[in-house]
Amino acid sequence: MLSNYVRVVRNPLYFPVWLGQLISNLGDTINYVALVVSVYKITGSGLALSTLVLFQVVPAILAAPLAGVVIDRFPRKRVLIAADLVRAALVAGLVIANAVWQVYILAFCLALAGTFFTPALSASIPALVQGEDLLAANSVAWSTAQLVQIIGSAVAGGLIAFFGTQWAFGFNAISFLISAGTIALVTFPAAARAVGSDTGSYIQSLREGMAYARADAFVSRMFAVQVLASLGVGGTSALLVVLAERRYHLPGAGFATFLFAIGLGALLGPVILGTLTRGYRDRRLLFLPYILRGAGDVLLGLLTVPLLGQMVLFVYGLNTSSGMVTYQSVMQVEIPDAMRGRVFTLMDVGWNSSRLVSIALGGLLADRFGVAVVYYLGGTFLACAGVVGLVTVPLDTQRSRGTMRA
Repeated sequence: MLSNYVRVVRNPLYFPVWLGQLISNLGDTINYVALVVSVYKITGSGLALSTLVLFQVVPAILAAPLAGVVIDRFPRKRVLIAADLVRAALVAGLVIANAVWQVYILAFCLALAGTFFTPALSASIPALVQGEDLLAANSVAWSTAQLVQIIGSAVAGGLIAFFGTQWAFGFNAISFLISAGTIALVTFPAAARAVGSDTGSYIQSLREGMAYARADAFVSRMFAVQVLASLGVGGTSALLVVLAERRYHLPGAGFATFLFAIGLGALLGPVILGTLTRGYRDRRLLFLPYILRGAGDVLLGLLTVPLLGQMVLFVYGLNTSSGMVTYQSVMQVEIPDAMRGRVFTLMDVGWNSSRLVSIALGGLLADRFGVAVVYYLGGTFLACAGVVGLVTVPLDTQRSRGTMRA
C-alpha cells in the first residue's frame, strides 16, 4: 500500500490538485476561527454564532440540486476554478465587513460556492488516478487535511489575537487563488469533463438524477443509511463541548483535548486502513465504523473520566476517518461518472437536512433530560445505520469496473 501512496503523490494529474487543496484547507481552518471570532466580537451573542452555522448549512440544502446538474453538465475543471475564484472574492469581502448581516451574507455565499466545489472535486478524482490508487488518493487527501486542520486550529487563535481577523481572511482568499491556479495547471482527462447531456432543461437533468437515485438499489439504500447516520451524528457533534463540561467536568480549555483526540485518530485512521487492507469493497469496511462509532457515543454518555473519554474519542476518530475514506472511494466507483455530481449533492442534501433536525432535537433533549441521553440516542441511530447498511446495501463490482473505464 505504501507504493500506492508514493505513486499517488508523484501523479502529475493528482499532485497539483492535492497541493492546492492542502493550502486551501489551511486557509479554511484559519478562516473558520476568524469568522467565529469576528461574529462574536461584533455581537457578543451566542445566538449569533448559531445563526452563522445556519447560514453555512442551509445553502448546501437549497443549492445542491442545481449544483449537481451543473457539475454533470459542464467541464468540472471550469466548475472548480470558477468556485475557487468566487470564494476568493467573497472572502476578500470579509476583510472589510463590519456588520454582522454582511458577514452572514458572505458566509452564506461562501457555503453556496462550496456546494459546487466539493462534489465536483470528489467526482473528478477517479479520472485523475488509476483505479487501484483510488483508496490511497482519498487516504492521502483525508490524512493531510486532518493534519492541516490540527496545525491550523492550534496556531489560529494566537495568530488572530496578534494580527487580527483581517489577515486570516486575506490569507484564505490567497489560498483559494492558489487552489484555482493548481487546478488550472492540470489537464483533466475526458471522464472529468462535461459528461452529461448538453440538451434538455436543468429540470429535466435534475429529474433524471432523482430517477436514477430512486431506481438504483445502492444509491437509494445508501441515502437511507446516511440520513439515519446523520440523525445520530448531528446532535452529538454539536454538543461535544456540553458533554465535556457537564459530564466530564472539564474547563473550557479542556474541551480542546477532546478535539485533539478525535483529530489524532482521524489523522491515523486512513494510514491504518491502507496498511491493513489493499481493497475497500467490503461491506464490513464500509459499515462497521458506523457501528463502532455508535458504541463509542453510548460509552461517552456513560463514562465520566476525561482520560477514558479521550481514549474513546481517539478510537472514534480512527473509525470516522477510515469509514469516510472507504465511503468516498466506494461512492466514486459505484456511481457512473455522468451521475456523480447529482448523486453526491443529493447525499449532501440528505445529510445536512438530517443534521439540522438532529442538532435542534439534541439541544432540546440535552436541556430537558441531560446531554448523556443525546449520546445514547445518537449512538443508537448511528449503530442502526451501520446494521441497515450491512444488511441491505449491495456493492456491484461489475458496474464499478465499467465506471472506472468511463
